Amino acid sequence: MSTQFVYIYKNIITIEQGKRSGKPCIRGMRIAVADILEWLATGMTVEQIIADFPELTPTDIFTALQFASAQVMPQLT
Repeated sequence: MSTQFVYIYKNIITIEQGKRSGKPCIRGMRIAVADILEWLATGMTVEQIIADFPELTPTDIFTALQFASAQVMPQLT
């Protein structure tokens, strides 16, 4: 029986129990939001990331940044 992933943010960020220890990933792939953040933090450009992982899109990368930001910034109401 296959495990279903669940979209948790903007129809791009997903969580699937048992995949990447339940970390938020991109569109059900094994690429975690944390991976993208680390690549950007080490100086990779969006273009370099996409060259290494052509299954990603610029929208995937920017959505990962938005998701991470939403996790650390307090919600203003």
